[in-house]
Amino acid sequence: MCVLNRHLAALVYSGWHTLPECAEQASAARTSGRLPLYAIDPPPERASMTIDTVAEWHELSKSRDTKVLKSLLDENVVFFSPVVHTPQVGKAVTFQYLSAAFHVLFNESFRYVRELKGANDAVLEFQVEIDGISVNGVDMIKWDGAGKIVEFKVMLRPLKAVHLIHQKMAAMLQANP
Repeated sequence: MCVLNRHLAALVYSGWHTLPECAEQASAARTSGRLPLYAIDPPPERASMTIDTVAEWHELSKSRDTKVLKSLLDENVVFFSPVVHTPQVGKAVTFQYLSAAFHVLFNESFRYVRELKGANDAVLEFQVEIDGISVNGVDMIKWDGAGKIVEFKVMLRPLKAVHLIHQKMAAMLQANP
């Protein structure tokens, strides 16, 4: 059975229309007007993507090269912190938070353990041990047609880890304003 029937909205841009069992239903959806054409055929800017954002991010997590980080961020990127109530808007503030996170989180135990990737977004689950506390979290990343990060959201668990990361990030941000 075609997944189109069960998950139509979630499959936009995911390539479902290229699956042999979905081709006929995708064609019917297009001609019946149930889906806009861009849901079947990605807009032209998608075809010209020049950066593999997730691959670049994985390289950054290994190299911790903040110059590359800066080049990957859109000017109007929005950062959602697990401890700051309001979204942080702009390249400079997002760069500041992510650079501090590189120092706090990316130690020898840091590793990504799961990845869910769409056409212009990804969820990367990670694990790291800091000061004897096991930290589990996700990076939710969205990017534009050029591959520039336009939104970055971090979620952490358990509560003990959230408090630890909050404390360490605050110290890092105060030391490097």
